[in-house]
Amino acid sequence: MKFRPHHPQHIAAAKAGFSERTARRMETNRHLAAPPIAIRGRRVADPFDGLWDREIRPMLEAHPGLRPVALLEEMQLRHPGHDWDRLRRSLERRVRTWRAEHGADREVIFRQDHVPGQQALSDFTDMADAGVSIAGQTLDHRLYHFVLAYSAWEHAEPVLGGESFTALAVGLQNASGRLAACRLSTGPTVCLPRSATSMTMPGSTRRVATRRCARTTR
Repeated sequence: MKFRPHHPQHIAAAKAGFSERTARRMETNRHLAAPPIAIRGRRVADPFDGLWDREIRPMLEAHPGLRPVALLEEMQLRHPGHDWDRLRRSLERRVRTWRAEHGADREVIFRQDHVPGQQALSDFTDMADAGVSIAGQTLDHRLYHFVLAYSAWEHAEPVLGGESFTALAVGLQNASGRLAACRLSTGPTVCLPRSATSMTMPGSTRRVATRRCARTTR
């Protein structure tokens, strides 16, 4: 198109690198697709006529627990000229959206059902503060504590040294030996998040999010 004002059609086409027929189509716009039809979106007027930002939202910010029906009754008293009964669903949707984006945080509760004989907890407790000594020498030790989640049956034994997997396996084995219900070939799944230990007894279908896991066998 830059060459066309100064050259005939066939010369301008040759300089552009295509045929005269293509140049003819370009000049008659037959190579172009039909221009897209502009889709004009239907603008819907605000059903609350600006009252949401001026009055309704400030009431929600001051009192987040207000129900939509209470807001509706208040707006009926303030502006009786509006058909608020027709706007009830719109107000409920607007309030629900506002609470999802700006409402107070909800408490998240993970309910736990403690089934007899399926869950147990264990942990190591440092006993340095107890001041235990033998023949005048401070005993550097800690306790391995095992407890069933449902019945609170407990087992504790001293551990000389640090928190090791060997101490955990020995303590768990001794606790299982005292617990007559745990007589299976494969022991419970032992999981170690940081210093605490949580486990699921054999036959349980519940899982515990952990960092490091291992299986012990009797």
